Amino acid sequence: MATLEQIKALIRSHFDGDNERFKTVALQIAAHEARVGHTSSAKEIKNLVQNSKVSSGKVMPFGKKIDSLEQRDSYVDMLDIVLSESLENKVKRIIFEFQKKDVLRKNGLKNRSKILLVGEPGTGKTMTASVIANEINLPLYIIQIDKLVTKYMGETSVKLRQVFDYIEEYPGVYLFDEFDAIGSDRGMDNDVGEMRRILNSFLQYLENEDSFSLIIAATNNPNILDKALFRRFDDVLEYSLPDKDQILRIIKNKLEGHSDKNIYESEVIETAIGLSHSDISKACEEALKYSIMYETIIDKEIIIGMLQNRRELYRFKEA
Repeated sequence: MATLEQIKALIRSHFDGDNERFKTVALQIAAHEARVGHTSSAKEIKNLVQNSKVSSGKVMPFGKKIDSLEQRDSYVDMLDIVLSESLENKVKRIIFEFQKKDVLRKNGLKNRSKILLVGEPGTGKTMTASVIANEINLPLYIIQIDKLVTKYMGETSVKLRQVFDYIEEYPGVYLFDEFDAIGSDRGMDNDVGEMRRILNSFLQYLENEDSFSLIIAATNNPNILDKALFRRFDDVLEYSLPDKDQILRIIKNKLEGHSDKNIYESEVIETAIGLSHSDISKACEEALKYSIMYETIIDKEIIIGMLQNRRELYRFKEA
């Protein structure tokens, strides 16, 4: 149940027209409901917030937008993401250091603000950026690498300079997804002079950056990144496929209240081993759709079938 302070905060934010504050408090209430075991109430509140038609108020504040930046709404909190204990602690530390950034700066220190995420596709890298943005109440911007990197000499460097100008001027969480497109090793045989110049520019901008934004780079291919990049980042978070405990947590998060208890049996967990967080989540969503359409409760046969369907997708990759 919401505390008196939270109710008062909701009322104040409503009459102040502060939609972002209203949503933040509502999500805090949802998080509290989840912690005390009221998962259905928590999900209902979150769905109301996430499906709200009211503008978030976080319109990209650029006088002139650039096509390589895309703003994304972020309503994902720590309860939505399933990580190893080590990774979860690292993410929480990034969030906590940001919240204490002023006192750190007063003491001549700086919070972790340049983060590299590496690991398998679908293991939670992009979702981590969303969680951080939501938890520290900053907008999330995705740097669209396909629009940043062009075939014209010098144009990519100009666009990169624009991105870092915005990072400096407008606090936010800036995610360079598929980062290896610009961060690959300068010594690789297939490298060209222009890409080396782009990487050199990125290294320089990152080294000199001292804003109140967070810069997050994500890649599925850390082995091809230039070694000079790693010392420019404050922390490197390594993601892997979920273990049995994480698989169970993902299934519970997605299906609790909609399923038979036998979906938590070892047979289901074993079927999911080797699939990514994203694959398991999508299998659960398919099971939910099946349950709704056929008006039936989800049992282990249904979820096992959906997990096997996800695994079948990879046989085309292996062929």
